[in-house]
Amino acid sequence: MSAPSAPGTPGQDCALCPRLAAFRTTQRAAQPSWHNAPVPSFGELDARLLIVGLAPGLKGANRTGRPFTGDYAGILLYGTLTKFGFARGEYRERADDGLHLVGCRITNAVRCVPPANKPETDEIRNCGAFLAAEIAAMPRLAIVLALGQIAHQAVLAARGQKRAHYRFAHGAIHALPSGLILADSYHCSRYNTNTGQLTPAMFEAVFVELKRRLALS
Repeated sequence: MSAPSAPGTPGQDCALCPRLAAFRTTQRAAQPSWHNAPVPSFGELDARLLIVGLAPGLKGANRTGRPFTGDYAGILLYGTLTKFGFARGEYRERADDGLHLVGCRITNAVRCVPPANKPETDEIRNCGAFLAAEIAAMPRLAIVLALGQIAHQAVLAARGQKRAHYRFAHGAIHALPSGLILADSYHCSRYNTNTGQLTPAMFEAVFVELKRRLALS
């Protein structure tokens, strides 16, 4: 697994968010073989595309220690990344499957698993410094893809931008003042795909546009 740490990455026992720290402690007792810690980003710091999700899933990244690995969302995400040349290898829902990202890095707005997969406002804010540091540490970054509205808002906060100026919408492309592009997609969760909020074709259309823009930049 390739997962170099960006400056400011939370430590194993980060205590910034008491509720998340307590939940993490409970999970360590219940499942001692799981990762049960802040989940590091996956991919290289010199990537031109950064994908930002919401938070680790309890039985996904919180278990395996790699973003979007071990739950349904990873099947669609990594399958799409492989199809569009952003990943090589076979995704097997575990961190040691040998999957390698190409020009792409993946992280979450919140690095620790939240109860019921719902981080609170102050927890998103607390983790914002880590996201800001990560973006700043990526010298070739051209596009950030936000999976869902919370990730979209977290990226804007990390870049010091106001939400009102950049409305979240699936397929939206926003040019930020720094020259960075913020792209939006509905989150590739099982709930969104089961309800038809997001289809594989809709998700792939986002990557068609990202590939086009990366080729032009």
